[in-house]
Formats: sequence, structure tokens, C-alpha cells
Amino acid sequence: MRFSSAMVGAGLLTGTSAQLHSLAVAAGKLYFGSATDNGEITDTAYRAILDNADEFGQITPGNGQKWQFTEPTQGQFSYTSGDAIASLAKENNQLLRCHTLVWHSQLPSWVSGGSWTEAELTSIIETHISNVVGHYKGACYSWDVVNEALNEDGTLRDSIFSKVLGSSFIGIAFHAAGQADPDALLYYNDYNLEWTGSKSKAVINTVIPAIKAAGAEIDGVGCQAHLIVGSVPSRADLAATLQSYIDAGAAEVAYTELDIRFSSLPPTDDGLKTQGDAYADVVGACLDVEECVGITIWDYTDKYSWIPSVFPGSGAALLYDENLEKKPAWTSVSSILAAAATPAC
Repeated sequence: MRFSSAMVGAGLLTGTSAQLHSLAVAAGKLYFGSATDNGEITDTAYRAILDNADEFGQITPGNGQKWQFTEPTQGQFSYTSGDAIASLAKENNQLLRCHTLVWHSQLPSWVSGGSWTEAELTSIIETHISNVVGHYKGACYSWDVVNEALNEDGTLRDSIFSKVLGSSFIGIAFHAAGQADPDALLYYNDYNLEWTGSKSKAVINTVIPAIKAAGAEIDGVGCQAHLIVGSVPSRADLAATLQSYIDAGAAEVAYTELDIRFSSLPPTDDGLKTQGDAYADVVGACLDVEECVGITIWDYTDKYSWIPSVFPGSGAALLYDENLEKKPAWTSVSSILAAAATPAC
């Protein structure tokens, strides 16, 4: 069974029209959602907002389904972390985007440090995906099957997978995922795919053909959209790039990890307005492309953002501040969704 917007959003607009997911559904999108992680789901104030399916109708596990957690030792699988987020989404009637199967980072050392033949590593990938996707079969709207396989110049990133298998590991992974859960939609997910350049062209010219050459299908391209205030492309350029993936054969696209950070803190009032305008352009681009199914912010609050730990001195990237209060960017997003929404009959 494939998912539809009617399954997720029926009846949500009436009485809740000021909330992001209900507005997105009324505007013709499948979802507006948030990532979350195991550490913060014990925060009751945070959960009160996250659990509101009218605000966030979709959930992505930030870490719990990654290889280091699901198969830390070869052949020994653990789903505790991922199951906690999957259960949360099920209890709240929120769509689950599952993340991620094959990625060069957060790999257990037994994978990254091995001296594998092509046949051995192919079997390792297939076994891992068969078990993990099989465990979550029927629960995931989509899987980020391969994550961040490209360098900025469009060449394959150096990883254990590309070293041993070249680009064929991408098709191997997609084929295995499709076999394990034929109803889950299969995505390639990466950052800096939001504008046209060497990397986005490589998705069209390398990634999608590699998948099809393996006899597999790619359902979607996920644009992570980790962006910087003051450097966000125009709405028209963002939409044109989304459309290019559809024209290349993807059935749908989505913004999968959206945040728009300040490169210096604290933000000024003018800066917060600029951030809000940037969020509106990203959301507007999705509205402009019919096959853009939804938007996921990479956690909804600055309190739990990954940005400060990775980019020291940067931050304030999300729609809610550290005190769980809505920021001007939230208002910008809700306003552009409301303008595009069709009132419930």
C-alpha cells in the first residue's frame, strides 16, 4: 500500500488551520514534519509540541536507524533506538520517513575497516538492508537508501563502498531496499542539491542512471537543505532545481533536513526577518513543484539543533528558539502555507 495525503491529512484543516502540517496538507502537500532523536524525546515540554500531529505530521529519526546503531556487530541487529522513534510516530499518527541505510559516516568499524571483495561487500549491504528494512516493513513512508555519496564536484565520495564497488553500490542498495519493502518509497538524500551545480548534475547523470542500471527504481530525491542566512537561492531557482530531478526520472522530491543557520550570533531583528524570508522561499519552491511532497525541518527547536556542535559560532537555525517559542521564521512559513491552502469544505 502506497501512502497518500488523504491518509495523513484528512480533516486536519478545520479548527487547526494555524498549524504547519495541517496548512501544508491544505496546500496540497503530503506533510510538514520534523526530525527528532532519542535524547530529546524524554523532554516533556519538547514532546508536547512534537507530538502535535497538526503541527508536525511527519517524523524522521535523526540517528537511531543508522548502521552504527542497527548492526553494530556483523550479523547482530539492534532496533531499540529506531523503534522508540517509530513507536512515537505511530502513536501520534505521524508519517515516518526512515533514515538512513548506506552512508559513509556513522559506520561501525567492522564495515569501514574491512578488507572486502566486491562479492563480500555486496552481501554485507544486501544483508544489512534486508534485515533493517524488513524490520520496519510497512512502517516507513520512505527510506533514505543512500546518503551523501557525492563530493561537491560531483565525483563519488571516497568511502569503503565506493572503493570496493564504485558507483554500483548505489544500485545494489536500492535494489535490496526495494526487495525488502516494495511499498516504501526509495530516496537518494544529500546536501547542496538545492541549486544547480556539479553535485545536482551528478544526481541526474550518475546516481539515477546507476540505480536504473541495477534494475532498481528511485522514487525520490531528498534535498537536505542545510542552508545559511544570506546565501539561500531564490524561490525560482530552488523550484527549478527540484523540477530538474523530476524531469530526470524521480517520481517525487522533498526537503528532508531543512535548517537555515546564522553564521554569527546572536541574530539581529533584521537577520531574523531575512531568515524568515529564506524559509518562505524554500517552502514556496516546494509549493511551486507539484511533485515536492513535503518538508522536514532538522528538529524543530534551536535547543536540540546539531548546528552549534558542528559549526561553532553558528546556529539559531530553526523555527522555534531554545525556549520552545515560535520565531519570525515560523510565522513566515505558516503565512506562505496559509496563502496556498485550500479551505476545507
